Amino acid sequence: MELDLSLGMLRLFSIFILFTGLVFADGFDFTLIKKGQQDDNNTLFIVGGIQGDEPGGFMAASLLSTHYDIKKGSVWIVPNFNFYSIIKSNRGPNGDMNRKFAKLSNNDPDFHSIDRMKKIIKEKNIKMIVNLHDGSGFYRKKYVDKQHRPSKWGQATIIDQAKVKGIAYGNLQEIAKKVDKHINKNLLKKEHIFHTKNTKTHLKKTYEEKEMSKTLTYYAIGKGKAAFGNESSKSLPVHERVYYKLLALEKFMDIMGIEYTRKFKLNARELKDVIDNDIYISFNNKKIFIPLSRIRSHITYFPVEKGAKISFKPSSPVMTVIEEKGKYIVYYGNRRLTTLVPQYLEYDKFDGHLKVNVDGKVKNVTLGSLVKVKKYFNVQVDKRVRVNVIGYVNKKHKNESGLNIRKKYIFKRYSIDKDGKRFRVEVYDRKVKNKFLGMFLVEFGA
Repeated sequence: MELDLSLGMLRLFSIFILFTGLVFADGFDFTLIKKGQQDDNNTLFIVGGIQGDEPGGFMAASLLSTHYDIKKGSVWIVPNFNFYSIIKSNRGPNGDMNRKFAKLSNNDPDFHSIDRMKKIIKEKNIKMIVNLHDGSGFYRKKYVDKQHRPSKWGQATIIDQAKVKGIAYGNLQEIAKKVDKHINKNLLKKEHIFHTKNTKTHLKKTYEEKEMSKTLTYYAIGKGKAAFGNESSKSLPVHERVYYKLLALEKFMDIMGIEYTRKFKLNARELKDVIDNDIYISFNNKKIFIPLSRIRSHITYFPVEKGAKISFKPSSPVMTVIEEKGKYIVYYGNRRLTTLVPQYLEYDKFDGHLKVNVDGKVKNVTLGSLVKVKKYFNVQVDKRVRVNVIGYVNKKHKNESGLNIRKKYIFKRYSIDKDGKRFRVEVYDRKVKNKFLGMFLVEFGA
């Protein structure tokens, strides 16, 4: 799945503000992703990113949207509910969004996001809601030590009350225990055991119960929806938090009769690889494609169309690009992946392909692609284009097509990755100086 976004297309709710050098808005609109049968009256709704310092939640929701296929039933996902909070890695720059579902002034910076979320929750086909969080420590029903006690939230399935009469899946406690049982059969360590935590929100007597009455899940229950929280421990690395969340979500889907397939094996090691490496972004109508695994912290002379807003297609709904002091920062959740230092150029269309000899075999290569090379490549001479291999030292030729180019001829520091394997091959109009057509990448060592 690809998400088509641009700095101009990110719908912003209020005036722009300047915050620690970055141009932000009071709120980035969140993404609603619908998967499966859209006329289904048995939809599971998953929310991630309500608090930006809880990456397990938004990463699990993001992976469900990009790496799962729903074969039967319906799943709706908001992976980036508080996108601004995610980028800032902050619980809530405008206050805790998960305490704004009871009463909220229409002057609150989060009002429009909360209002839109409430409307989604009230959709008649939604029957179950899971709000994804990361919590402190390890929840235990009885005190063990400071990290393992009743006041902690990590490794718990959260319910506001044991039952809700008259709604689908209203047996909340029974369902929560089934989810815990499934997770506990697949623990990475015994310490990671899950328990059900009933906050008894409906009583509204204690301070905690009153605070929980302001949350998304309690609002959802009031609208006749079965709602659960899922809390992975902040003591765990992110990929392990995501592992437990996906176990939980798969069990919720099983309970609802939703059938799915995923594109990876559900284990901690493979999850870490998917999260860290199966990420990419393309720019300007796919003229430029950048794999983001092991990306360098800075990429200089990055081609940007003069006089136009930069547009991009990320591989993840929790990925975005922010302008900072004339540079472009690529964020993946709350991780700052790379800074693109622009070189503004005139752009032109090129919809064809180039013939490239790769290790003795001629291939048709389109711009915005990645070509894997063992020994050498040679962009065949084309009267329409001029080729510039970034980092290749060539004093004799202004056009680097028709040359057998090996890795040893390219300065490693010009690679886009930290391992020195991926290099940019930029393509320009042969007749008009510096008119950019696009580029492809070569990756040595395939």
